[in-house]
Amino acid sequence: MTSTSASGLRFDHLTVYRARRIRTMTDAQPTAEAVAVANGRIVAVGILESLQPWLTRFPHSIDDTFADDVLFPGLIDPHVHPSLPAVTTQFPFLAPDDWTLPSGAFPGATTPDSYLARLKELYSQHSDWSVPFIVWGFHPLWHGDQYRPQLDALFPDRPVLLWHRSFHELILNTPALAWFGLREEEVRGRPECDWDRGHFWENGAQPLVVKLAPIIFDPVRYGAGMSSFFRLCQQAGVTTVLDMGIGIFGDAVGEIGLIREVAESHQVPCRAILTPTTVDFLARGIRPADALAQVEEWSRGNSRRVFLDRHFKLQVDGAIYGGLSQVGFPGYIDGHAGMWMAPPEVLREFAEVFWRAGHQLHAHINGDLSADLYLDILRSLQEQKPRFGHRTTLEHFASTSEDQCRQMRELGMVVSANPYYHYILADVFSEQWLGNDRGSEMGRLGTLEKLGIPFALHSDCPMAPLSPLTLAWAAANRVTINGHLRCLEERVSLHAALRAITIDAAWILRKEREIGSIRAGKLADFAVLAEDPYDVGAEALRDITVKGVVFEGEAHPL
Repeated sequence: MTSTSASGLRFDHLTVYRARRIRTMTDAQPTAEAVAVANGRIVAVGILESLQPWLTRFPHSIDDTFADDVLFPGLIDPHVHPSLPAVTTQFPFLAPDDWTLPSGAFPGATTPDSYLARLKELYSQHSDWSVPFIVWGFHPLWHGDQYRPQLDALFPDRPVLLWHRSFHELILNTPALAWFGLREEEVRGRPECDWDRGHFWENGAQPLVVKLAPIIFDPVRYGAGMSSFFRLCQQAGVTTVLDMGIGIFGDAVGEIGLIREVAESHQVPCRAILTPTTVDFLARGIRPADALAQVEEWSRGNSRRVFLDRHFKLQVDGAIYGGLSQVGFPGYIDGHAGMWMAPPEVLREFAEVFWRAGHQLHAHINGDLSADLYLDILRSLQEQKPRFGHRTTLEHFASTSEDQCRQMRELGMVVSANPYYHYILADVFSEQWLGNDRGSEMGRLGTLEKLGIPFALHSDCPMAPLSPLTLAWAAANRVTINGHLRCLEERVSLHAALRAITIDAAWILRKEREIGSIRAGKLADFAVLAEDPYDVGAEALRDITVKGVVFEGEAHPL
């Protein structure tokens, strides 16, 4: 027997996945034990007996692959840059925090001595000197001053490049400057460049990243790196990601093509939604109206797993890891200043063009001063062209005030937050840059829960591990890398943390009709877990073993 669904799709066979428990993330039926799927979508959810009206009428099979496991909605990471891990995983990691990747395990270094010891060890293992020795994860707040003079003393003969933990900064020794073909007269005096220290950051670093493109985007190297990214997604139970900045390496069309080639040719169990960004268009000198036209052209190549979906990102302030967020009075303790990634009037112009075209706006916002600008931009846009259900999104959400959160609720703004900032940065920022009050309150997600503002949790990998369960753990516990509990009032409930990586993340993406919960009609995307998050509790979320995913009805066990 065959059936024609309301949408005109036919199915000849049902597959029923049974599990020890199914957490649906719906209020009406929070748990189940069986889910029937066909044509990549969910047909029915319940227990085997309650599915009988379907099973007595249609051919079916019972799949007990996950009978001893817990099925959860496919997890969502609503802010990643697939090309960042695809590039950085080509090189060793040496950061303050530990990393376990498909390319290996990389323990963290939290002192200058431990950093230098490991740096020398990794340098000694580098063998292909057609490529500089590149290592990702340096941060001076942990690792001290390791700039051109220090690197020259350690490595005087061969090119060495330290890629900052923020990804937004590069440090080169003298041989590396020569490898890039840089000359002092073309660098000295340029913004975000320090020739003497071999330090290039934000807009000053982008030309160097573009010069690395023939290496990092070599089809073999990049293909392996992108495969690692999608493998990370599967290992984390992630079936949907939102890319938050296509084109940051200077070739958006080429980057889209490479991502699509890997995703579709390997039939990865994950979809990637791509978001154009001001960073790309400003670097290429493209005006907002022309940028919109290019985005519409790119969308014509959408495929099943990789597509654009009317999202647009404003890059407002600098990277939080580099201390370049725009924070208001009293500023940073040491007196340094944050930076704007583009003049505010330029950001307003891009926002207006894409707002009028019906795109959902996202903005890289880490400081309270930049949050003020974004709130003002949204007020102005609503006065010019009112829109309901716009879901304008504040991305990252490091430093804000309670008053700003109330303004966000008033304007209908939503939040995609990185709770890992609090885990790794709250202690050191409290001591050296922001003070204990502002440092401890970083990422005030508890306020959002109290105010009923929808929020999602993201990794921005490699700014945080690509692991939604780790992010939920960070948000629900607020334990720092040093084991300190800071501003427990801003913890979120276990349920809110889990919603923020499932149904509320789907809301941020405008995909709540398709993903984020397990109910009839939605795509059959599931994360397969060894334990039930509601049973183990907030303290053990990051320890849950992911055993695979189901993507559009097809099982992909690990």
